[in-house]
Order: sequence, then C-alpha cells, then structure tokens
Amino acid sequence: MVKVGEKIQDIAFKAFVNGEEKKLKFSDYKGKWIVLLFYPADFTFVCPTELEEMADMHGEFRKAGAEVMSVSTDTVFSHKAWHDTSPAIKKVEFPMVADPTGRICREFGTYVEEEGLSLRGTFIIDPDGVLKVMEVHDNSIGRNSHETLRKLLACRFVRESSGQVCPAGWQPGGKTLKPGMDLVGKI
Repeated sequence: MVKVGEKIQDIAFKAFVNGEEKKLKFSDYKGKWIVLLFYPADFTFVCPTELEEMADMHGEFRKAGAEVMSVSTDTVFSHKAWHDTSPAIKKVEFPMVADPTGRICREFGTYVEEEGLSLRGTFIIDPDGVLKVMEVHDNSIGRNSHETLRKLLACRFVRESSGQVCPAGWQPGGKTLKPGMDLVGKI
C-alpha cells in the first residue's frame, strides 16, 4: 500500500471518459496533479452527490493543473450505464476509473475485502507521482470538493514556495509559516 511521501505505482486501468472506454495509466498524467476520488459503487446514494459537486468544480481543478479521476470497483459498463441514466452523473467529464479486481483500491488502502467495495477516499498526487494527501473515511459521510480544492492549492503552494508551509485553515493569499519563524504574511 502506498503511503504519503511515496511514489505511486504506474497502474494501467480502463476508464469511462467522454462517452467511451479508454485504456489509461497514471503515467499518462505525468507533470500534472492528480486527484483520485474513491467511492463505494455506482447507483448509490451519497456517491452521485459527490461526483456531481466535483463535476461542477472540475474546471477549477483543471485551472489548478490537476486532473480528477473517480475510482470504484464497478466496470466501465456500469459507469456508462450510470452516466447514461443519472442527471447528476451526466455532468461528469473526468475519467471514471473501473477497478473490478480491486487492485487500485488495495494499492491505496481503500478496499473492503468482505464487501468487494471501496471506502470513500481522497488522494492528491503531485506532478512527480508522489502521494501528498490521503484521506479515507466511512462510506456514509460525503466529501466537500471545496476542501479538496483547498488542499490541492495548499499542496501546490508548498511545492512552489521556498520552505513555507500552510497553517490550519489556510486559504490562497493567506498567511503562511516558515518553520523556525513567525507568520510570513500574505503571499
């Protein structure tokens, strides 16, 4: 299982993207940030609310240099059927990754063996393929795409600044910290 600070494996996978099945791998996104959204299953209750919110914000993630991908243990065919029948999922333009064997879910520690499903998890990977953010929680709790974007922007700021870090609740343009010093001021 990959841990924060480690490089992810270059796993190949199928995804439903823009109305068709595509064969992709993580290295196809080298040089970009990747936001992975693991969810339990298509045709469920909380999942479409999250994917719809992310679809509505997808442009903001792209402006931040990131590609979003959702991941579940469903097949590409299930993703297509859900996309074709759900008004919320019709909005999704990012890759919907199919992981029917659970290989990707196991690699990221979200796989629930006795159910064959994934826990709800959010992962942010930097342009070099290094895992920077990992959040996994109970499937009954939906995510907040605005918070995921804030974390992505914080990751970018830390990567692009010289030794500065982001305090709790940091927002772009807010005060940062330099270890061993006081707040740095607005950047």
